[in-house]
Amino acid sequence: MRAWRKDESEADYLNDALRVLAGWIREGCEIKRTLRLDDAQHAALTERIMVLADAVQLRPHIRRLNGHTQIRLDTPDSPALTAGQVALAARIEDAYRSITRA
Repeated sequence: MRAWRKDESEADYLNDALRVLAGWIREGCEIKRTLRLDDAQHAALTERIMVLADAVQLRPHIRRLNGHTQIRLDTPDSPALTAGQVALAARIEDAYRSITRA
């Protein structure tokens, strides 16, 4: 990730930060990730995500489907990707690695 420069827009900075987070896909102003987890790992990750989301005041959408956990982060009040979304995605990645020991 390159360093923040005053002449760069925040969108460029956030896009660079998001590229570092493998597996996260951007679609418009939302980002999402699909993880292969068992039921116990899903429950543990969901609990951690909710605690982390409270800290950045976001409401993630988490869904379990066919052995996969789908996570979607959006901000209905913002038409663009936000620093909170990217920060939460990074924290979710840390929690995922911790739970799966990956």
